[in-house]
Amino acid sequence: MTLLHSILLGILQGATEFLPVSSSGHLVLVPWALGWSKPHLSFDAVVHLGTLVAVVIFYWGDIVTLAGAWLQSVRQRRIVTPEARLAWLIVVSAVPGAVLGCVLGDLFEMLFHSPLAVSLLLLVTGLVLFGSAYLARGANVVTDVRLRDAILIGFMQSFAIAPGISRSGMTIAAGLYSGLSRDAAARYSFLIGLPLIAGASLLTVADAVGAGVGPDGIMCLVVGFVAAALSGYLAIRVLLRVLTKHSLRPFAYYCWAAGALGLASLVFSQG
Repeated sequence: MTLLHSILLGILQGATEFLPVSSSGHLVLVPWALGWSKPHLSFDAVVHLGTLVAVVIFYWGDIVTLAGAWLQSVRQRRIVTPEARLAWLIVVSAVPGAVLGCVLGDLFEMLFHSPLAVSLLLLVTGLVLFGSAYLARGANVVTDVRLRDAILIGFMQSFAIAPGISRSGMTIAAGLYSGLSRDAAARYSFLIGLPLIAGASLLTVADAVGAGVGPDGIMCLVVGFVAAALSGYLAIRVLLRVLTKHSLRPFAYYCWAAGALGLASLVFSQG
């Protein structure tokens, strides 16, 4: 892997992790379309850590507040504040994805080797994003999330294990259906993504331990990490700014275009 590849893949991972266009789908289709070799496992680990750093920095204040409220509720054995309640709901939303990942992990792993499946799932993501404009039912803030909302949003997040399905797209759409404002739905989406991204990062790091990285690969890891962190941070800011005035439809058009391009490339390569 060259430094240029590392930078481009790092930017791709960071931007598409938070924009509702499926990071996993892009990391399958882009290297495949360009004929690049599959990135080293250690590279996957560091770019995931980069996106984790991005969301932690952006929501540091919220994270500290929610973590403190959660710990206090554990010590007191009761939930008193809205922040403690929200922290527990975030935990609830993380459960479906963890369970589905353990049960169907091998099936989802197979999809990462199928550009056809990824292209089709990008089209599905586009449909969900386009329909989300009709799902908006209210203007509730993030502390208004109910238990049933947390379960629904977590269930939708679990589908994003499949490459081509956007995690942020699924969860924001579910948040809108649950009555959250666009800003609140995005905020909750990023917060519940923290356990998922952290878990994926730890797993990839664990798998990469012992794999070994040559001296020439160290710089690739560094620039990939920095590129993912910077692009991820900017992607969060961009999405929140877009959602203040617009729906998710522009991202739906993008997903349709990306999925259609992937299908066209498959047809052309086999023709």
